Amino acid sequence: MNAVFESRPWAVQVGISIFAAFCWINASASFAAKPGQPVVARVEMQFAKEDKVVDVIAKGDLLTVVEDRGEDYVIVTHDGTRGAVDKVNAVELAESTGIYTDLIEEFPEEGRYHTLRASAWWALGEQEKAMADFNEAIEKGYEEAHAYSSRGLFYAARGEHDAAIKDYQRALKLDPEDITPIINRAAVRMAQREFEAAIGDYTEALEVREGNAGLLRQRALAYKSAGEMEKAIQDYDAIVDDNPEDVAAIMGRGYIRFQQHEYAAAAADFSAALELNEKDPVAWNNRGYNRYQLGKAKEALSDYEKAIELAPEYGLAHQNRAWLLATTDDESLRDADAAVEAAKKACELNGYGNVSDLSALAAALAAQGEFKEAVGWQEKVVESAPEDAKEFAGKILDRYRAGKPYIADPAAAEKAEQAAAEREAKKKAEKENAAAKKAAAEQLAEEAEKDAKATGLEKAE
Repeated sequence: MNAVFESRPWAVQVGISIFAAFCWINASASFAAKPGQPVVARVEMQFAKEDKVVDVIAKGDLLTVVEDRGEDYVIVTHDGTRGAVDKVNAVELAESTGIYTDLIEEFPEEGRYHTLRASAWWALGEQEKAMADFNEAIEKGYEEAHAYSSRGLFYAARGEHDAAIKDYQRALKLDPEDITPIINRAAVRMAQREFEAAIGDYTEALEVREGNAGLLRQRALAYKSAGEMEKAIQDYDAIVDDNPEDVAAIMGRGYIRFQQHEYAAAAADFSAALELNEKDPVAWNNRGYNRYQLGKAKEALSDYEKAIELAPEYGLAHQNRAWLLATTDDESLRDADAAVEAAKKACELNGYGNVSDLSALAAALAAQGEFKEAVGWQEKVVESAPEDAKEFAGKILDRYRAGKPYIADPAAAEKAEQAAAEREAKKKAEKENAAAKKAAAEQLAEEAEKDAKATGLEKAE
């Protein structure tokens, strides 16, 4: 029942084609945009080659930053032309509303400026103003596919999924060759849990971009969500076959193999991922869990500890370590005190709000023989556990109420129960001994006081 494993979502990335390389250089810097970020042309500019104008950038054009060279940016235009522009002639998208307002006033019927200003409003967090601009552009007859596609993205971001899909459909009618709306529609269908429809969209997109790793990755996630695990693995296989160093695909495949209880294959995937990136704490944690399932507790413990070394605040690795130390069949590894420490660390990192952390803490306390505390935490687990886990959590609770720690292996459990009982008996004996010593000391003090009174040596008050 413990959520002891970690997967990662991976987004589709669409690249920009660059068709030519030209240069235009001017003066000084104003702000710094990172590569991949858009900037807006503050004024009209010209790209020249050998004193000949080869391209023109209009005021308000969106440019994508490729490189920051100090006083200027290397950028790529919307049609793929590459060049350099002075930073003073470009502004961040969020700072460009004034530029587009000027252009709208100058060209009131030019709907595209409303769509561009809408993007600027969105960058500022002004969602309603953004939507108003998109709507006005379309109402003015701006029948461009990207206008509907962009508005669809905004609808999707607001959770208005049906409206988003309608806009994507309209964009596809206007430009059937552009598969971007298909990809965006798939993302919406994933959000709506319409996994088969999303699979259909990604498959359609892959007919155009055959073998695209990003699309294969997204379809694999859709297959996984639909419960079609073998098809998800096939997509990950295709990615890895094309690029054996694609760590994301290897990790994704490993996670699915874990879900299918193919622990050896999953562990092999995470080992492969670690060969490519030994600094990934998630891969160490995930391999550790699969090794634990294979009965390799010592190796699993080593993996958890490596994950913690790389990421000391990695709560899941602390939780897994606690569970292993508290419940392992291997007596040489079982360490109740260390388990409690690890479980408390996991709980602290997650604000005592993660049911699996609480389950690990209860198990660790039970391993210590602190059954009263273990029962208290396990009761919280039963209360908060998902419906499909409540029965199992309840059975563990019954064990703690009976003064029995949780160990999966019956023989190991019996030994652990005996050890816990011995610890409990020792604690009880120590308490009784302390109480007896206290009582004896009090009796001696009382007798000394009586003797003093009898000899008249007691002190006057």
